[in-house]
Order: sequence, then C-alpha cells, then structure tokens
Amino acid sequence: MTFGTTSLGDLAKLGCGVRSRRFSSYDKTGGNADNWPMPAGETRVLAQMAGAGCVRHLWMTTAENDHNLRRLVLRMYWDGEETPSVQCPLGDFFGLGHAKATYFTSLPLQAFYLGLNSWFSMPFASGAKITVTNDSPQDSFLYFYVDYQEWNEIPEGLGRFHANWRRELVVDKGCQTGPDDRGSANRLNTTGEDNYLVLDAAGKGHYVGCALHLDTNQAGWWGEGDDMFFVDGEVWPPNLHGTGTEDYFCGAWNYAQLGQAHCTPYYGYSFKGNSDYTGKHSQYRFHVEDPVYFEQSLRFSLEHGHANDKQGDWTSTAYWYQIGRTQPLPEVGAFEDRIPYAFGGLERCPGKDRAGLP
Repeated sequence: MTFGTTSLGDLAKLGCGVRSRRFSSYDKTGGNADNWPMPAGETRVLAQMAGAGCVRHLWMTTAENDHNLRRLVLRMYWDGEETPSVQCPLGDFFGLGHAKATYFTSLPLQAFYLGLNSWFSMPFASGAKITVTNDSPQDSFLYFYVDYQEWNEIPEGLGRFHANWRRELVVDKGCQTGPDDRGSANRLNTTGEDNYLVLDAAGKGHYVGCALHLDTNQAGWWGEGDDMFFVDGEVWPPNLHGTGTEDYFCGAWNYAQLGQAHCTPYYGYSFKGNSDYTGKHSQYRFHVEDPVYFEQSLRFSLEHGHANDKQGDWTSTAYWYQIGRTQPLPEVGAFEDRIPYAFGGLERCPGKDRAGLP
C-alpha cells in the first residue's frame, strides 16, 4: 500500500487503502458561526479517530489578546494512551513564543500572523484523540481543521509524534573557573547540570527540533550558550556538543548583532528583541535532514549564556518521535504561570514574584 505523499517526487503516486478525512469547527447548521466556543475551565475534543491513520495537517486560529495563545492548551493522544504525547500551549506548539502573533515560515510549522499551521506527520495504529483545554477563568474560542488519513494498516517502524513545552526563569548560579583551551582564565562548564533543559526523553526515538524563546532584562549577548545532546546516558562531554546558541540555530555572529529576523525551511530567528540583547527573542531549528537518534534516552540542553551566566525567562517547545515512553510529559502549569512577561523586560504585573531576578 502507499501511505500518502511526503515529497514532490512522490506526488504522482496513487494511494491504496488511504482515505482523506477531516474534523473542523464549521457551523453544522450551514451558517457562518464557524468557531467553537472554549468556555473557561473546559476541555473540548477536537478530533477522535478509530483504527490506523495519520494526521497530516493542522490549522488553527484564535485571538492574540489577553495572552490567549497561552490560555488554550493543546493535547494529543495516540493508540489509547492515558497521558498525552503532545502537551503545549496552543501558540507555542505552532512556534509562537511570548503569546504573541507573528509571521514565520518553516517546513513543518508556519504562522501567518494568527493562521497557525503544522505539517508534522502524526501516525497512529489504533486510534487518536486531540483536545484543547481552556484552564483559565476567561472564555475563549477556536477555529480549527484536523486533516488526517485513514489507513487500512500501519507500517512497522513508525514512531509516535511528541511535543512538549517547558519554562524556566534561569539565573546565573556561578560555576568553576580555570584556564580555557588557549590558557586564558575563564568560566568553565564541565557538567551541563545547570543548563536550560529542552528535552528529557526515555525510550527509542529521534529528536526533530525545537523553538526557543527568551526574555531578559540583562544587557549583553546571551547566545554563547552551547548546545549539548546527551544520548543514551552519556556523561559530559557528550558526543554532540556545540559552540553557541546562535550556532545551534544555524546563525552566526550574534545574528549580525540582531540586525534582522529571518526564516528558512529548517532554521530561523523569527522574533527580534532589542539591539542591546534585552527584550524578547525567538529562534527555531528543525532536524528534518539530520534527526538526533537515541535507543534508550535523550537529554538535550542549552547553556543560557556562556557557562550559564545569563538570566531571564526561557521557554521552549521540543518536537520528537519515539516509542516506549513510560513517563508522563511534564505539565505546562496553571495559566497564571504561563503568562509571559511584559515586552522588553521581566515585569509582568505588580506584585508578581520574579524568582529572585534583579
């Protein structure tokens, strides 16, 4: 059988045992009330499928105001699992940070302001369920398409799609010092223990990318933080050890001193903060051509500045495929804990604790 096309070279191949299907928010009366109300405190099932198949495309839109892109939480369940394999605030799943709408174009994710699209392939063998929860005290709404295929059978060797959001107020915790490779006195990070954690997965699979968003009130370049992939229980230094944050996100030289935002199919600096490096910034990197494979586990982290010398509000969404997951994904916290800080700094509202940040 042929399981749907994935490249221009395959577009002429005819499907066999494949049926195109859709769930959407259209008005079933034939009217034009084409969104679903998302009442405060409620979870709604957007799509529920039986048997084998694959989600091919997601499109969603809602409002940006009042941090609405973090008000709604998207979850996906494959093959009858009790805990979700996808657990993210809605906007962050589609690559938008800081609960702000913007324009960016990549191969798997695109945002045309608030037209949010995902093209990640999401196979399942015995059913799937997609839900959205509004766990805030304010009502919202959602327009959506879930475009998927029903399959007669599923081929072997397909991992299940995963995505998860994390947030941390990072601070300079200090570190050891000593001579670097050129003999100069420098801060040293020889463990990676205080890095910002993007992904901690157990099972067999491969990592396919992330979006990273940060907000800082601290002037100075934050992009000297190295990327570190600890595969199958490696200790420092891991085999996959990088040279800097903007290097991992395929840029260089402080993104030309933050001269302009840019987007490509596999990487980009999609949201530009202030020229002194304060404020909000976003970048993404997708490993479409170069997944990071693991047999037992993967721990992926980034230094926040060289040897973790920078502070700020760091959030990320990691995307990966795996089988054999035994632990639930980390929770995304209550809505009030997902609210981003005010643009350009770390204050968000009077009296809110900033976890000791100066």
